[in-house]
Formats: sequence, C-alpha cells, structure tokens
Amino acid sequence: MPYFSIVIPVYNKERFVTDTLKSVLRQSFADFEIILINDGSTDQSEAKIMAFDDDRIRYFSKGNEGVAATRNFGIEKATSDFICFLDSDDYWYPDFLETMHSFTSEFPDQKVFACAIEIGTKNNYIKAHYSIPEKSDFEIVNFFESSQKECVLWTSSVCIHKSVFGKAGIFDTKIKHGEDTELWIRIGLQFSIVFIQKVLARYVYDEKSVSRNLGYFFEPYTFDKYATQEKENPALKKYMDLNRFSAVIKSNINGDWKTAMEIYAEIDLKNLSLKKRILLQLPPILLKPLIGFQRLLGNSVFR
Repeated sequence: MPYFSIVIPVYNKERFVTDTLKSVLRQSFADFEIILINDGSTDQSEAKIMAFDDDRIRYFSKGNEGVAATRNFGIEKATSDFICFLDSDDYWYPDFLETMHSFTSEFPDQKVFACAIEIGTKNNYIKAHYSIPEKSDFEIVNFFESSQKECVLWTSSVCIHKSVFGKAGIFDTKIKHGEDTELWIRIGLQFSIVFIQKVLARYVYDEKSVSRNLGYFFEPYTFDKYATQEKENPALKKYMDLNRFSAVIKSNINGDWKTAMEIYAEIDLKNLSLKKRILLQLPPILLKPLIGFQRLLGNSVFR
C-alpha cells in the first residue's frame, strides 16, 4: 500500500495537466499512487495524460459530473491512509510529499495537514497572506481563526487522513460553487490543522478557472447548513460573515441585488473590518476596477 494517494480531477485542462503531472512525478518522496480521473473532458486532456507511462498512475475516465463528485470518486478509489488533492492546473514543489511525510510521521495523532501556497499571476508568484503568526516553521491551528485572510486549507495544499472523511463526510455534490471550502468547514469543526509555513504548492492562475469567476461564492444552501451552529460558535459565525461579505460584493457586481440584500441582512457587521464595511457601500462601477487591480497584484479584495 502506498503512503499517499493523490487525487487529480481533470476537466478540459490540456494546457496545464502535463506540468501538473510532472510536478508529482518529480517528488523527492516516491511512495504514492495517482488517482487521475478524467471528468468527461472534451479537449485534448486525455491525450496529454496518456503520454505518461508510470505504474503509479491509475487512470479513470467517466462522464462529466463536476469536481465534487469526481473528487469523491477519487477518495473511494484511494488505497492509502493519507489522501492529497491536486487540481489539474496547479503545481507542487518537489518536496511537497517529503514534507508531508515528515509531519504526518512526527504528529501521528493529527489528521489534517496543509502548507502555505503561492499564487501565480501573469508576471510573478506571490505568497498568500494568512492570519497565522510565523513563530516557527509550523503551527497547529483552528481552521476558522486561521482563515480570516487566506483560507488555511486549499485543495492542492492539503494532506488528510482517510478516517477524516468518515467523520466529517465527503464533498457535497449539491454545492456547485465552494464545495471544497464547505468541506473544510465540516473538517474544521472537528479537527485542528497542522499548518506548514513553507510554500510547497502553487495556484496557477487560469482566467477560465471557476475559482476566479465572479459567480463563485457560497450559495444560500451553504449558509443555511450552518445557520444554527454559527449562533453558538463565534469563530464559525465570523468566518461565515466573511464569506457573506464576498457573496454580497460579487452579487452586487453581477447585478443580483435581491441575493445581495438577503445575504447582507445576515451579516453581523462587527465581524467585518472598516474597509470591508466601506466596500459594501460602493457601487459596482467602483468595485469592478478595484477588484481588477487587486487581482493584478495577486491579492483578494474579498478577504
């Protein structure tokens, strides 16, 4: 049995999947299997994948079901105790798995591990900004308190013991936007996170990527799932309000005033900084260029 199972969902990523796979096969720690699932791609992704000849790659092809169902398929097929996810347009540094192996061995009682990421813009790479003091090379953190800026868990930066999915569940296929973050919430309610300060993964900017789309934000269904729990959990409430802030801004830009007003009504403004409270009052004509400038810098106006 390999030490790691690496789940890679692929949907129309012919421009990126070769580099993503190379970044895995170049890992200094080699005891792994790759669960590579083609989720009904209509481009040349499959041809790019088939160019690789490595016994550690287990290739599956199925009809398009979306990324949540595809990752769940990968979890089911995984044979290792530790599962890592890697999006097919992202990249790992060669010591990603070696570092995860070191920390999972050092902290056998911990079940969830993550590293810092860098964000690739058109011009350079910028380390994501976290609300975690850099006191040492790692910290054991609470998900909600450590995700006030960049989310401490990100799909291509995590290493999770398979037993976690038995307790917290898997990706919710009812959710079309933010299904990964919603799972992190469930995990964060039950598990602490070993956060490694070193940058070991890279988010590769793809203008077509759903996570950069202005339609990508928590749906009302997601907020409703935690409506009761957040009343008793201030850290969860603040985290959800930060996501409500993001949803309101994006809804305003998209002209969806009804959704914006409904979500805004649920925000406790004390959970937002003065800057965010001001942004909520700005008209879309001012928000759009501001967001474009923030993206150019590799930052997010939503955090």
